[in-house]
Amino acid sequence: MLCNCLANQGSIVHWARDHRVHHKFTETDADPHNATRGFFYAHMGWLMVKKHPDVIKAGREMDFSDLMDDWCVSFQKKLDPWFALYVCFVLPAQVASHFWGENFWNAYFVAGALRYCIVLHFTWLVNSAAHLYGDHPYDVLSYPAENPFVSYCSIGEGWHNWHHKYPFDYAASEFGVGSQFNPSKLVIDFWAALGLVWGRKRGHSAWAMGRARRDRDRANGVPLPKPAPRPWEVNKKVE
Repeated sequence: MLCNCLANQGSIVHWARDHRVHHKFTETDADPHNATRGFFYAHMGWLMVKKHPDVIKAGREMDFSDLMDDWCVSFQKKLDPWFALYVCFVLPAQVASHFWGENFWNAYFVAGALRYCIVLHFTWLVNSAAHLYGDHPYDVLSYPAENPFVSYCSIGEGWHNWHHKYPFDYAASEFGVGSQFNPSKLVIDFWAALGLVWGRKRGHSAWAMGRARRDRDRANGVPLPKPAPRPWEVNKKVE
């Protein structure tokens, strides 16, 4: 919860609402950051305009009682946005000022504001670049792609074709830390070793069945599905 406040991208409830809607209605009008509307819209434009009515409707129809049953999540929502604003901007400045004598306002604008801006764009790359550029080894029909650059920027969240194919997989990637840059998985595994994380799920069994089916279709001469057209390809056809 504190890390979520430090990132200051909306409360856990707010963030989870948009993310669940995004997964259920990816690249449709109900998707909060629909990548078919272009890179800029998926990156940050979706935050500059009113939400599509389908997004609002989908958000209202989904169940978030599991989140509200968590006292920590509920506590954050009650204090939103003031607690998050303090943790994101003021707390880093206070830490730098107290522990190594930095000028408060220098720390506020660098450790607070500049860091916040950089982290925002790194996060938004998951919605934009990772939905438009990269490989599609698991689901050729989906926009989300395997994008190593985005993974480096977002500490492992760029292996997006796997993540959307198997959203229940806690690692959001097929391979372990040794094969794919994914510090997020390493952190979760660390806390799991201490007994503070449980119920981790992986998508390997589902992928093995899907890969076997794909190989069987290829052996029988069944043509592979064509990749989903990208926005620039759609616009080119219209022109």
